[in-house]
Amino acid sequence: MSKINNVPARSKALVRRETRSAYLFLLPALVFFIGFVIIPMVLCLVTSFFNYTMGDFTFIGFGNYIKMFQDEIFRIALKNTILIVVVAVPTVTAFSLWVGASIYKMHAVTRSFFRCIFYLPVVTGSVAVSVVWKWMFNKYTGLFNTVLMGTGILDEKISWLGDERFALWCIIIILFTTSIGQPIVLYVAALGNVDPSQIEAAEVDGATKLQTFWKIKWPSIMPTTLYIVIITTINSFQCYALIQLLTSGGPNHSTETIMYYIYYQAFKLNQYGYGNAMGIFLAIIIAIFSAIQLKAGQSND
Repeated sequence: MSKINNVPARSKALVRRETRSAYLFLLPALVFFIGFVIIPMVLCLVTSFFNYTMGDFTFIGFGNYIKMFQDEIFRIALKNTILIVVVAVPTVTAFSLWVGASIYKMHAVTRSFFRCIFYLPVVTGSVAVSVVWKWMFNKYTGLFNTVLMGTGILDEKISWLGDERFALWCIIIILFTTSIGQPIVLYVAALGNVDPSQIEAAEVDGATKLQTFWKIKWPSIMPTTLYIVIITTINSFQCYALIQLLTSGGPNHSTETIMYYIYYQAFKLNQYGYGNAMGIFLAIIIAIFSAIQLKAGQSND
């Protein structure tokens, strides 16, 4: 009886010891998370209510937020950012699903080859990718002008990144090519995990390929689709590196995005409070978009 009564006491001591060990292992990551994520987020929120510059730190309440919506360049940046999201998210998701559905049944070697090809831009440095695309869009020696002029499609060369009509669309194309790698890999894995017995049963019952996909495969890969949509949305809202390396927001702010404008205000003009206010606004917008997508995805389950 004493041994039986001692079991709970030993179990509780073991649980406490394992809990302490777990927290000790988590401590380095927890310190890093608090120091480099939580504290900066709090400071960002607090300083967004101040006129925070190199020589001033004055409380102005919602002054930065009011200024933000009166700023014409910010409104342009917001419009450009939303356009990037609206175009990039559905096209990346649809194209990735199409490619994933096309290659997931291929031989393992062929499938790995295609996954590697599509994933290569993801692991390649943004600087290297930007340099290649900058050369391709170059007005005088670029690949696009050379091919289009040689085939007679164009009568004169176009400054793709220097023309307000084309610059933002060029950025969207580059963002598209660098965003499809991970979704394709995820879709190949998700489609490969669909229960084959359900597909065989549907085919025996006379279901077409479209019906099989829509009734069986699509519900099975819905969690993967939801993840891809949310991650692509966040990445599109945070488009910065391509703008910085290729256009710096030009020409005439036609490729200005919220992320690049935050950088410009905070680190070029030293308007840290104003930049933080835009950062808080961007975080709220991303949270709203993600919540809507999550709710929509869960309602389809």
